Amino acid sequence: MAFVDEVQFHVKAGKGGSGVVRWLHEKGKEFMGPAGGNGGRGGDVYVEAVRDIGILAGYRNIKLFEAEDGKNGDKKGMEGRAGEDLVLKLPVGSVVYNCDTEQSFELLKEGEKVLILKGGRYGLGNEHFKGSTNQRPEQTTDGRPGEEADFKIILKLIVDAGFVGFPNAGKSSLLNVLTNAKSKVAAYQFTTLEPALGDMYGFILADIPGLIEGASEGKGLGDKFLRHISRTKMILHCISLENEDIASAYKTIRHELESYSEELAEKREIIILTKTDLVDEKTLKAKIKEAKKLNPDVLSVSVIDDVQVKALKDGLVKILRAI
Repeated sequence: MAFVDEVQFHVKAGKGGSGVVRWLHEKGKEFMGPAGGNGGRGGDVYVEAVRDIGILAGYRNIKLFEAEDGKNGDKKGMEGRAGEDLVLKLPVGSVVYNCDTEQSFELLKEGEKVLILKGGRYGLGNEHFKGSTNQRPEQTTDGRPGEEADFKIILKLIVDAGFVGFPNAGKSSLLNVLTNAKSKVAAYQFTTLEPALGDMYGFILADIPGLIEGASEGKGLGDKFLRHISRTKMILHCISLENEDIASAYKTIRHELESYSEELAEKREIIILTKTDLVDEKTLKAKIKEAKKLNPDVLSVSVIDDVQVKALKDGLVKILRAI
């Protein structure tokens, strides 16, 4: 199933149940007094954060969510049953935007639960209106409609480190060997179409879809996926040694990150030179020296060299624990 990180739908809280007209009846004594009960309140609507980034895919074809309506009142002063609350489960990291009020909030912790719409107030039965001057009331009130609104949900992944770089920079392959993830890889130039996650000794790494020049302006995949690195603790900037001019490749991606967000530009960044098996040792040393002029934090790796992969993994774990 395709990764879905943005959905929009209409949500309605439940309508309150109406009050009713009822009378007490005893053997041989009709209409002894008012006994119509109040209705039940309408169900509220909540959102709850869960650790499942794929859950939005189940909502993409649903345009309406409704909490249960309250039931009408009953005889002998019995209240109607309250409508069942509706709980919409959303991934941790979701931004919940009310399109009608233009208010928004974020779900940042697993288990966090927030009320977004209140159910309608219950109506009153005729027993409620009984009084010394109104002993046989016929009045009732109807239940009130629940709140409703259009909502837009936007997911921003929360990860410890995010891989960025041009398409075919080796990000997916690197994620796979570091975390045993199953991100798609190929021998030809293409870009990942959706973020992939992996666990490295308890740290969550994300393969962010490849950027191209102009992504922050909406070109290619555009800034749709740039938001997924806005909450990462660290950026792992992958540059393939297939690039003859690594400085140009680095500056192009940096420009896109900086254009999208100043906050991104200030995050801890490490350059990872990938596909080191394509160059000899002398060239590799020269490329590392060149990269350190751009950023002093430089690592290198070939995914087909287990020793290099282990060294990279140990280095990244040490850095992540420190930050």
